[in-house]
Amino acid sequence: MNNSESPLNTDDFPRAGFLRRLAAMVYDSLVATAVFMIAAIVFTLLALLGFKLGWYGQEFSELTELSTSSHTYQIVFTAWTVSWVIGFFMWFWAKGGQTIGMRAWRLRLYSTVDEPVTMLRLWVRLFTSLLGLGTLLCLFDRKHKLALQDRASQTEMLVLTKSANDHKNWR
Repeated sequence: MNNSESPLNTDDFPRAGFLRRLAAMVYDSLVATAVFMIAAIVFTLLALLGFKLGWYGQEFSELTELSTSSHTYQIVFTAWTVSWVIGFFMWFWAKGGQTIGMRAWRLRLYSTVDEPVTMLRLWVRLFTSLLGLGTLLCLFDRKHKLALQDRASQTEMLVLTKSANDHKNWR
């Protein structure tokens, strides 16, 4: 995502406050839950196929026995599902600066420096958000309205107008 080439002047838009960000986070948590559930279903179907084909040996009689007693299975399951949820956020941020919840609340991610928002900066943003707790900093920084993840990744969350939120206005 190269925000430095954006046809929109970011000075025309205010930074998002805590409540608008919270509303987008609630919306996105519902979508992320759905992504998690679909990833879990796919993983379970693949594990069931592998179980039926005998990939796990004969020490387990049922897949539920394998899933509850194998630490490796649990680690792989967690890594698989969490990577899909992380992928959801990273893909949407990288492709348009907005997740589905951000789009619904007319929020968009922009760079605060004259550089594009790189994948490295998105990873910094993801980890410093602290599962959303970093947004609490907006409550204490009412003047600048910057969350912890904004400061750490040199980004900002802006509130767009209805016309600016139309994806046809993006490059």
